[in-house]
Amino acid sequence: MTLTADTRANRRTRGLISDIARVVRNHRPWVRRLAAEQEPPPTTDDALVRALCHDMRSPLASLEAALGSLGRTPEHAAEMLELARAQTAHLASMLRTADATGGAARRSGPRVLRDVVQAAVAASGLARSQLAVELRGDVGDVPVADARVQRILTNLLENAHRHGGGSVVRLTAATRPGWVDLALAQEGVPADRVVGHLRTTRPPLDLTGLGLWSVQRQTRELGGRVVWEDDGARFTLTVQLPDR
Repeated sequence: MTLTADTRANRRTRGLISDIARVVRNHRPWVRRLAAEQEPPPTTDDALVRALCHDMRSPLASLEAALGSLGRTPEHAAEMLELARAQTAHLASMLRTADATGGAARRSGPRVLRDVVQAAVAASGLARSQLAVELRGDVGDVPVADARVQRILTNLLENAHRHGGGSVVRLTAATRPGWVDLALAQEGVPADRVVGHLRTTRPPLDLTGLGLWSVQRQTRELGGRVVWEDDGARFTLTVQLPDR
């Protein structure tokens, strides 16, 4: 009797080995990371809804509790009312951020930058005493035909309002050949945190940083870029947009 190799058994063995190798490869960290990178990026609207659901639960619960306590604890009515006002202001700030982050049509009728700046200032919630605006030269007359420019400005101003600790905000707009620069300067800004939000490629879980993520995304869509400078005392963020 002559013992010879079973060719069919070899084919089954090679198939089994290939299956095991494929399973091992698919469970390597770099393979999982590559698969995650190939997932379609979340839309701004998806990120916005998720962030609102995440962030508004606690303020709404606190507001409900404060309002419910007004009738039961009259001796603390003034304190409860102040808490309710604070929570209402916080919710209004969140909604301003949400409104500036998404939902509006990308195209709008032609306007000049001066009008866009005024609309963004009015929507930001910043007090007049907390904001200084400078439009250099004829930059105020630059035509603006895209609603994203106003959303960028509103997001920056609202972010300065929510996280600037009450320090004065200086908004400067200027032109140079082929570009319009929108610079926002403020003291006491946590530069590392702001830069981290600007560098992220995926939206954050909550509204903290969502506005800045939206700013850098919309700026790229418009063909521009975001740069910043920190001199240790004042943080300046500049949105550079092409003047077409």
